[in-house]
Amino acid sequence: MATSASTTSSNPSLMQTMRRIGRLAAPYFRSEERWMARGLLLAVVALNLGTVYMLVLNNQWFARFYDALQEKNETVFWREIVVFCWIAAGFIVMAILKFYLTQLLQLKWRAWMTRNYLQRWMSNNTFYRLELARYAQHLDAPPDNPDQRIQEDMQLFTDYTMNLSMGLLNAVVTLVSFVGILWGLSGDFSFTLGGREFTVAGSMVWLALVYCIAGTIITHYIGRPLIGLNFRQQRYEADFRHHLVRVREYSEAIALDRGAQVEHGQLGKRFGAVLGNYLQLIKKQKNLVAFTASFSQASVIFAFIVQAPRFFSGAIQLGQLMQVNSAFGRVQDSLSWFVDNYDRVAVWRATADRLTSFEAAMQAHANTAGALEQMPATGGAPALQADSLSIALPDGSTLLDNAALSVQPGDSVLLQGPSGSGKSTLFRALAGIWPFAKGRAQVPENAMFIPQRPYVPDGTLRDALAYPEPADHYSDALLRQALEDALLPDLALRLDDSDAWSQKLSGGEQQRLAIARVLLKKPAWLFADEATSALDAQAERTLYQRLAAQVHAAGGAMVSIAHRAAVGDHHQRRWTLTPEPEGAGARYRIVQSAA
Repeated sequence: MATSASTTSSNPSLMQTMRRIGRLAAPYFRSEERWMARGLLLAVVALNLGTVYMLVLNNQWFARFYDALQEKNETVFWREIVVFCWIAAGFIVMAILKFYLTQLLQLKWRAWMTRNYLQRWMSNNTFYRLELARYAQHLDAPPDNPDQRIQEDMQLFTDYTMNLSMGLLNAVVTLVSFVGILWGLSGDFSFTLGGREFTVAGSMVWLALVYCIAGTIITHYIGRPLIGLNFRQQRYEADFRHHLVRVREYSEAIALDRGAQVEHGQLGKRFGAVLGNYLQLIKKQKNLVAFTASFSQASVIFAFIVQAPRFFSGAIQLGQLMQVNSAFGRVQDSLSWFVDNYDRVAVWRATADRLTSFEAAMQAHANTAGALEQMPATGGAPALQADSLSIALPDGSTLLDNAALSVQPGDSVLLQGPSGSGKSTLFRALAGIWPFAKGRAQVPENAMFIPQRPYVPDGTLRDALAYPEPADHYSDALLRQALEDALLPDLALRLDDSDAWSQKLSGGEQQRLAIARVLLKKPAWLFADEATSALDAQAERTLYQRLAAQVHAAGGAMVSIAHRAAVGDHHQRRWTLTPEPEGAGARYRIVQSAA
C-alpha cells in the first residue's frame, strides 16, 4: 500500500514551501474575481505602507517632543501634542480600514477557494474515488479528512497567508524606512585592535543586524519541530471529530451491539493522540516562548545601554536618545519578524502542506481517471449492452474478465452469487462510478440505481423523497402518492417535517423511501441492489410487483441483486456469479440461465 498523502515524507526547503503556497494562492488572483481581489489586495498593501509612514512621522515626533520636555519649552510641548493627535487620528483611521479590508479579502478568498475545492471534490465522483484509492495498490492513498481540509484548513490558510504576508511586507518597508534614520542617529563606533584604530559607521544598524541574525538562527533550531507537530495535531483533531460524528450517525447500531464501551475506548484512544501530540507541542512552544520572550525583553534596553555613554557625555540630548531607541526598536522588530512569528509560520506551513497534498490527490485523480474508467455510458441506448467487460478490485485482483452482458426492454434479470463475489461492484461498473473497469458498456439514459444502503439526507421529508432533484419539481399529490405506493402512508402527511431521517427511520422504512423515489420518478430501467432485504415477504412481493409493472409499462427492464429465493419469482432470467478455478485469471464468471 502506498504511503498516505496525509503524512509528510520529506522536509521541503523554504523555497519549495513558498512555491507550494504560491500555487495555492495564485488561482484566486487569476480567477473571475481577480479584479476585485487585486483591488482589495492593493488597498491593503497601500494601507500597510501608510501605517509605516505614520510610524516614521511618529519617530520624528519623538525627538521634538522629548527635546521640548528636556528644555521645558511649553509652547513646543503643546504644539507637539496637537501634532500627535493628528498622527494618532490618521493611524486609527488606517488601522480600522486595514482591518476591515483585510478581513473582507480573507472572507472572499476563502469563499472562492471553498467553492472551487468543493466543485472539484464533488465533480466526476472524485469524493468517492478518493476513498476507493485507500484500497488501491497502484494509487497513492488519499489525504485524510477532506472535510477538515475544506472547512478548517482553507480558513487557516487564507488567514495566515494574509496576516503573515502583510506582516512581512510591513517588516521590510519598516526596515527600509528606519534603517537610514538609525544609521544617521547612531553615530560612529571606534575601537582599537592590534594597535590600529577602526571606526564603524552606523554602529546601531550593525548591532541590530547581528542581534537579530543570532536570534533567528536560535529560533529556527528551537522551533523547527513545531512544523511536524502542528501537521499531526490538525490530523489527530480531525480524526477525533470524525469518530464522534460516526458514533452519532450509528448510535442505534452501536447501542444494539452493546458497543458503547468499545467506542468509548476508540474515542479515548483518538483523544489520547490529540492530547499526547498537543503536550509535545506545548513543550516545544514553551522553549520557543522562553527564548523569544527573553529576546524581546533584552531588546527594550539594548539601545539605551549602547547609547548611554553618548547621552551622559552630552553628545546627544534626551530627544535624540529616545529617537535612537525608537528607530532601533523598529529596525529590530523588522529583522526579528521571523523570530516573533515562527510558531505561526509553523502552523501556516503545516496547513499549506495539508492543502497541497489534497490538491495533489485531486489532480492525480483527474490525470488517471480517464485511463481507469473506459466505460462511457451512451445516452439513449435502446438496451443495456456490455462487451469485453473486465472489472478489478481496488487491491488489483481481477473480479470479472472479458464478460458480455445484454438486457433487452421487457427483461427482468436477477443477479446472484456468494456474499462478497462482487455483485454490487458490477452494478457500480454499469453505473459508471467504478474506476477499476475496462471495456464498453451502453446503459439507457432513463435508469435509476438503488444501493444497498440508500442515502437519506437530513432536512424536510419532501427533499429526502425527491433527492437529488428539487422537491418543487413534484406536486404534493405525487409525493404523497409515491409514499403510499411504497407502503409509507404514515409519512404522507409529514412532507414538511424536518428531521435526521437516516436515524429516525428504520432500515425497512429507508428502503421503502428509496423505492418511493423510484415510484415517484418512474424510470424505465431499474437496478436494485438488495432493495428489499429489510422488508417482510408480503411487503417485498407487493413492492416488486409495482416496480416491475412500472418499468415494463415504461418500456424498460429491471435488474436486481437479492439473496432471497422469493425475489426470483419477479424475474425471468438469472445471472449467477460462479467461482473460477484457481489460476484462471479472474475470480468469477457470469453464468446466464432462466429464473
